[in-house]
Formats: sequence, C-alpha cells, structure tokens
Amino acid sequence: MENLQEITAQLPPLRDVAHGHRKVRERRRPSRRPDRRPSGVRAVSHLIAALTAVTASAVSFFGGVVAYDPLRFVAVSRMEDGVASWWPLLVYGPWLVASLSVLRSALYRRRAVHSWGMVLLFSSIAMLLCVIQAPRTIVDISAAALPALASLACFQQLVRQITLTRPPRRTAPRHCLMRTRALEIPAQDPALASLRRPASPAATPAP
Repeated sequence: MENLQEITAQLPPLRDVAHGHRKVRERRRPSRRPDRRPSGVRAVSHLIAALTAVTASAVSFFGGVVAYDPLRFVAVSRMEDGVASWWPLLVYGPWLVASLSVLRSALYRRRAVHSWGMVLLFSSIAMLLCVIQAPRTIVDISAAALPALASLACFQQLVRQITLTRPPRRTAPRHCLMRTRALEIPAQDPALASLRRPASPAATPAP
C-alpha cells in the first residue's frame, strides 16, 4: 500500500475533461492598433487643427462685429437705446452656446443633431435679419449674408478637424461579435450544447 501511494503521488494531476467534442474558444477582445504615424505627421495635424481653430474664431468674431449694426437697428425702433445695444446677444448667444455643445460632443465622439439644428437656426436668423436691412441689390445682399455664412462654414470645418484629430474607436465587425457570442454557449448545459453539436452519422436515417 505504501508503494502504491508513492506511485500515485508521482503521477501527473488529472485534467478536467470538457463536455462535448468541441473546444470552447475564448473570446478575444479586439485590440487597438497602435498609431504608427510618425510624430512629425501628428505634430503637423495638431498644428493645422490649431490654425483652423484660430481662423474660425477670428472669422466668427469679425462676422459678429459686422452683423452687430444691422441686428441692433432692428431693435432700436422697438426698445430703449441701452437695451437695444445688447439685443444682438439674443441671436449670437444661443449660437455660441450651441456651437460649444457641438465642440464638446465632437471631443467625446458623439453626435449632436439638436445642437447642430440650433446652430443652423440662429445662423439663418442672423443672415435673414442682415439681408432685410441691406439694399435690394445682389452685391449688397451677398455682403449682408456673407458674415453669418462664413462663420457657419468655418465652424463646420473646425468640427471636422477635431473629428480627424480624434478619430472614433473601431470595434470588431458585427458578424464577428455574433460568431464569438455563439461560441460562448456553456457546454455544461446539455440543452444548449445539443444545439451546437452536429448530428452523428448513426442518427441520420438511411435513404
């Protein structure tokens, strides 16, 4: 008996036999590929994004200065002079808040449909009020509509630059995820394991 115990102790430990004849594959998380772009390319990309931000800010500020007098003229005949001086803020205030919301959503890689709608709405209001105050010529109408249109175009390109600087994370394709989830069916459950187990040749009825 002592010799038998010594021989048993020298044997390797038994491995757990998996139920079923198929091996259960482990789910592998999609690994993010490292950014292999040179550091110079990344530096130039961030520099272009910074220049775009500065240019968009300058154009928006200049467009607001140009559109200030037409917007103020709308409120002069309807309220006091001191209050009318702040009236253009009712147009460009919501525009600025919605623009900041769009930028924040772009940094978090999320959509901002409602904020974009607000930006387009108040840009259209500013453009319409400036066009109404302009003389009825093509050149004057174009010059009146240009500040709001230029600010909107520069802001849209700024959001595009932020999106390119911070690209969205790529996940595994949907068909790969579905296949991985199908392989994760627990083999201990005979009802679920029978769904994955193909029919044996002996069980197939003869023709």
